[in-house]
Amino acid sequence: MRSWGILLTLPLILTACKPENAHIEVRPVRTVVVEPKPIPDDRQAVGEVKPRYESDLSFRVDGKLVSRRVDVGASVKQGDILATLDVQDYQNKLNSAEADVAAAEAAFVEAQSTESRLGKLVKNGWTPQANYDTALHNLRATEAKLASARASLALTRDQLNYTELKAEFEGVITAVGAEAGQNVTSGQMVVKLARLTDKDGVFNIAETALLDHRSENAEVVVWPLSNPQLTIEGVVREVSPVADATTRTYTVKITLKDPPPSLRFGMSIGGRWKGSTAPVVALPLSVVFEKNGSPAVWVFDPQSGSTTLKLVAVARYEAETVVIAGGLAKGDLVITAGINTLREGQKVRLANAAALGSIDK
Repeated sequence: MRSWGILLTLPLILTACKPENAHIEVRPVRTVVVEPKPIPDDRQAVGEVKPRYESDLSFRVDGKLVSRRVDVGASVKQGDILATLDVQDYQNKLNSAEADVAAAEAAFVEAQSTESRLGKLVKNGWTPQANYDTALHNLRATEAKLASARASLALTRDQLNYTELKAEFEGVITAVGAEAGQNVTSGQMVVKLARLTDKDGVFNIAETALLDHRSENAEVVVWPLSNPQLTIEGVVREVSPVADATTRTYTVKITLKDPPPSLRFGMSIGGRWKGSTAPVVALPLSVVFEKNGSPAVWVFDPQSGSTTLKLVAVARYEAETVVIAGGLAKGDLVITAGINTLREGQKVRLANAAALGSIDK
């Protein structure tokens, strides 16, 4: 019994010897100081050189295409003949209209002579007034028919001229839509003509790339993929208000400033935004955690010495960094290491206070 008493008393003695406040280890963490700042936007996109002004040229009359004098890539000047129609039908219409004018002129001259003669007779009382009224009516009718015949003659002359398709401005042919021997209708595209002096860079860009550049007149740098050393400046002229139904990208048209002649239509080009973004925070990719399915980061509170999980708005992910657009304030201490074992309100300490600093892009 004595030995059992000693054994029961031993745990009580050991418990009494344990300190009342056992030391709880506070794990060290590394942090960076949040300092929002603009960063260069080095994201690139691939696009294509397209004409800003491109017209579908067509005949204004129907007919059989006799000749097409240009092909794709041909340079033309204003007034050059690009294609012609068979003129036989329109020449016959012109001859008929000229004959109608001649007949109308003869009828007008005869009616004019009759009206003048009867006018003198009725003045002297040698003929009834009714005869003169009839002659005057005939004169006015023949005069109207002569005006109509002359208008028809002018129309047939125009139609004969319309059998020649001429270049409206200086440019280059980018497409053809009809071949010699083919019957074409008025308004049917025969050739496409583009201005050489006005060139656009056209890109299809994802929504994330437009977050900081939605306004027009944003500056862009463009270069041919075949010659990256040749850089061309441009400005955003148009941003599509609706995303493409298939690719979910937005079409952005860039007006190129003084493009060189070597930059031809259809060439592949690269482009990037010029300048910096709005103030953002660039952090190591390893700091991103998750809270209720949304991105978040662990923040150290120096007053309480504990951790807090803050939701953030991610602008974009890059190879080694994440760009934070919102959710953090200047001066916040973001924990960068060991975040997978942290919990809300956990007591931590800074591993090296002297190491605090901002992450630069």
